[in-house]
Amino acid sequence: MKIHEFQAKQLFADYGIPVPRGRAASDVDDALEAAKELGTLPVVVKAQIHAGGRGKGGGVKIAKTLDEAKSHAQAIYGMTLVTHQTGPEGRLVKKLLVEEGLNIEKELYFSIIPDRATAKIVFMVSEAGGMDIEEVAAKTPEKIIKVAVDPLVGIQAYHCRQVAFGLNLPAAAVKAMTAIAKSLFRLFVEKDCSLLEINPLVLTADDRVIALDAKMSFDSNALYRHPDIVEMRDLDEEDPLEVEASRHNLNYIKMDGNVGNMVNGAGLAMATMDIIKQAGAQPANFLDVGGGANAQMVENGFRIILSDPNVKGILINIFGGILRCDVLASGVVEAATKVGLNVPVVVRMEGTNVDEGRRILKESGLNLISAKDLADAAQKVADIVR
Repeated sequence: MKIHEFQAKQLFADYGIPVPRGRAASDVDDALEAAKELGTLPVVVKAQIHAGGRGKGGGVKIAKTLDEAKSHAQAIYGMTLVTHQTGPEGRLVKKLLVEEGLNIEKELYFSIIPDRATAKIVFMVSEAGGMDIEEVAAKTPEKIIKVAVDPLVGIQAYHCRQVAFGLNLPAAAVKAMTAIAKSLFRLFVEKDCSLLEINPLVLTADDRVIALDAKMSFDSNALYRHPDIVEMRDLDEEDPLEVEASRHNLNYIKMDGNVGNMVNGAGLAMATMDIIKQAGAQPANFLDVGGGANAQMVENGFRIILSDPNVKGILINIFGGILRCDVLASGVVEAATKVGLNVPVVVRMEGTNVDEGRRILKESGLNLISAKDLADAAQKVADIVR
């Protein structure tokens, strides 16, 4: 789960991490009022969407006067902001952040991520921060400094010194950076983050270190421990079909293809998407109904797939264990009857009660195509969408 920059900065402030003065605004008039409340100029008007690259896309503007602040707010609020992370469709800007301008001496990059290969939490920092950090990582990766922390031991003073020296900070800023690194690590662990990124983390002319940006993602499986984080969820920033799926405890991710697929088990779902591509088609979604799914969950999953107008055919690939094949078949028939089946469906089933499941599908009178194995199913659905 992702949150907005202004929400991440609220968390930063709670943990004693320096951030610019400012607040979120819900519209243009509110943005102008926020600029007046700051009482200093210049101010920065920033689009709030769940994507990076906002500066290059025109979503971050500096205003030297209140009139400029209003003009920038009018230009950004309601725009469809396109960045390298949004895709060509962009994101509609419905929230703004207005904050004080700073006298920036240097822009730095700072992030914390879990490294599953080493089972450690890794600081990634660079003194070459700012809008072109992706280019830095691609062309001069030696400028990205990594500091690994064993989560069982926790962050130590030498880790903080490695971070500060890796950022090539002046001596006057090392103590502040040490405190910030410790606080950010504690925030990362206590809130079950999957990503914490500050780009840029800035060094000011008076040697203060301030988080000018804030990007945070959280492990969705741990959200039950953090009701305060769940309250920050912005459904407007998520795909409507993914939101609907989450309400029914379905693991669904929308993709750009035209073959909808329903599978029980994440690994089997990944393999199914791979074999759809090998057959010459493109998956339209990832949908894992889970091993313990019931007919109602299958019906909801089927309805969500059919809600995607790009879907031209559906592949159902079920290995019946806890989810019996007859339960799946009943759910598919019920969903197709209620929603209205307007695309062909290829079904591959094996496992518990498979004969009963096939009988239910055969006698349904629906446009269902049986497949003998997964390769046959993928080829049949690929031929259909072509």
